[in-house]
Amino acid sequence: MQSHHHAIIGATFAAIGLAFLAGGAAASDNKIAVAPGGPHPYFAPWEQGAADAKKDFGIASVDYKVPSDWKLELQTGLLESLASQGYKGFGIFPGDPVGVNSTITELKGAGIPVAALGGCTVDPTDAVFCFATDPFNTSYVQAKEAIKAMGGKGNLVHLTGNLIDTNTTLRVQAVQKAVDETNGAVKLLQTVADTDAQEAGDQKINALLAAQKDKIDGIVATAYITSVVTSKSLRALGDKRIKFIAFNDDPIILDAIKDGFASGTAVQNPYGQAYVGAYALDLLAGGKCTTKADAPWIKTPQTAHFIDSGVVEVTAANIGTYKDDLKKLTKDIQAKFKATYLVCK
Repeated sequence: MQSHHHAIIGATFAAIGLAFLAGGAAASDNKIAVAPGGPHPYFAPWEQGAADAKKDFGIASVDYKVPSDWKLELQTGLLESLASQGYKGFGIFPGDPVGVNSTITELKGAGIPVAALGGCTVDPTDAVFCFATDPFNTSYVQAKEAIKAMGGKGNLVHLTGNLIDTNTTLRVQAVQKAVDETNGAVKLLQTVADTDAQEAGDQKINALLAAQKDKIDGIVATAYITSVVTSKSLRALGDKRIKFIAFNDDPIILDAIKDGFASGTAVQNPYGQAYVGAYALDLLAGGKCTTKADAPWIKTPQTAHFIDSGVVEVTAANIGTYKDDLKKLTKDIQAKFKATYLVCK
């Protein structure tokens, strides 16, 4: 019995030692969950980010949990259920950027920190921070790239996501800004929203191309499924004249770049959102650390506590190596995160 007891203590010490080696911190007994607002291919890398954070930082568990549908009550029900199972921190993509706030406040009252990952809640909010792609800056850069590919003149079309998504408003403003800066050399022919779902995207994008493809010189797509559908549509038309800048790195988009149907794509960092999010939530759980009031937060129209999770521009030139660029970007953010954004006891 005694030797068995010693073996357990030995194994525990070995585990703590491993955690020290991996994450530079003692193993934690926190259970953390990352939960999007519903199913969407964008969040697939969250699962790997969660698993790697668990391993690298010695966190008891970091679990990826997805509600069955994009309904706020399904997300809040899931969070309440996980809280009752002893989860100590949540990283969420808000199912509704305003509606989820009351649940975040309840969880805060129970000592459970919630971070917004991939998309922000709207202030006033008790979310500890928002760690996401800067939608305005990313879409602005995409539009500039599309205009450059068009030779600085012609007709641009902006295909974007759901109008209920607050990021969409920022993307529309960003593309408009890039167009305005051409002083009339580029005309924004049309903005087509609600294309970030397979059926609606197929219908709207194919109808647009059927009616207007000869008038269109460039397309900038600022949503995921939108970019996949556009890649397929341009390939089906065999059209390499229209200069297309996509969003995210679905294999269909990457193939379109390889084959010349897309000039490039802006790849977000969902992996890093879950990885760094879980790392931070583990430190914030149980009140070991708190967020720093005077940290270099970015102030956005939604929140005063925004941190940019970064994007990597992918073209034919770096298509083979961009995943290494994303991992490096993530490691850089994580290495500085604690000192930059947190105060720890």
